[in-house]
Amino acid sequence: MNGQPCPTYYKGWYHLFYQYNPDSAVWGNITWGHAVSRDLVHWLYLPLAVVPDRWYDANGVWTGSATTLPDGRLVMIYTGATMESVQVQNLAFPADPDDPLLVHWVKSEYNPVIVPPSGIGLKDFRDPTTAWYVPTDSAWRVAIGSKNDSQHHAGVVLVYRTTDFVSYELLPGVLHSVTGTGMWECVDFYPVSTESAVGLDTSAASGPGVKHVLKASMDDNKHDYYAIGTYAAASNSWVPADPEKDVGIGLRYDYGKYYASKTFYDPVKERRVLWGWIGETDSERTDLRKGWASLQTVPRTVLFDQKTGRNLLQWPVEEVESLRLSSQEFSNISITAGSVVPLDIGKATQVRSLNSVDPRSCLLVLFVT
Repeated sequence: MNGQPCPTYYKGWYHLFYQYNPDSAVWGNITWGHAVSRDLVHWLYLPLAVVPDRWYDANGVWTGSATTLPDGRLVMIYTGATMESVQVQNLAFPADPDDPLLVHWVKSEYNPVIVPPSGIGLKDFRDPTTAWYVPTDSAWRVAIGSKNDSQHHAGVVLVYRTTDFVSYELLPGVLHSVTGTGMWECVDFYPVSTESAVGLDTSAASGPGVKHVLKASMDDNKHDYYAIGTYAAASNSWVPADPEKDVGIGLRYDYGKYYASKTFYDPVKERRVLWGWIGETDSERTDLRKGWASLQTVPRTVLFDQKTGRNLLQWPVEEVESLRLSSQEFSNISITAGSVVPLDIGKATQVRSLNSVDPRSCLLVLFVT
């Protein structure tokens, strides 16, 4: 399994498309695997969704994103690699839009719909985002990651405009760029509310109470960085709230083994859900022996931190709690400074909450599961 995942929600089912080698537990023959779930916890594997069987994706069906149109139709935009490893963007659609499991997919006759523009390396142009709609322009926009070595090894995000997902126009300039950060892959771009604890649709307009998160996976160091800022569709620009915490030099989603992440908007629970990829450090020999390599992280809910106003909050989706077998609660336990209060917690594996109010005379609330 390889990153980035491509999650979405469609007709009552959560879908996860992922890069996968169906022939071996090592890199190669990159294809889209497909799994579905009702609750983000229990998953059913389905047949392969998109396979590398055309000249424009003969060397791999790489990262892509799903966009749900206002009429409910689903559009997939994905990066394909030619036999010469040129990276191009392609379309795929459900063969049967009435099938909630989306078992069968067809590729557009117009593929590839986007090719590397002048000045961009043929192998440095990948991972289209979920599209967002700009009402003032009556058009959709899609972002793609790249780099510009002529500008001090800068990571960049290009934005394309489209009205039909077939014809695309490269907008002037770049959405954002940071020198010295190298190739930006698996770019994600989405709005967050600064005033409420709900997620926002990807097409939510910028304005009071709304900021935009720009995230990129750094190919140079294999970490996921994000920054929060202000998006201006009219000028095709995004400006970080704190330049010292810009993309690639500031905040990270996770400080462990975590890469090639992707969010999606869950319209049922009005939340933004984050998936990540863990590329383990086992040798190929070990992977072949165990029969698998790499895994997806537990999905997380993502919100703007209204308390600090500077970062995101993340925690496992609430459905994960269904896996808990039992719990014990200890509340209203008075302690004094330096005291030790033993608790019979049995074979606990997780502390859910630990709240300390006043070190001189505090109440300790401890949930153990």
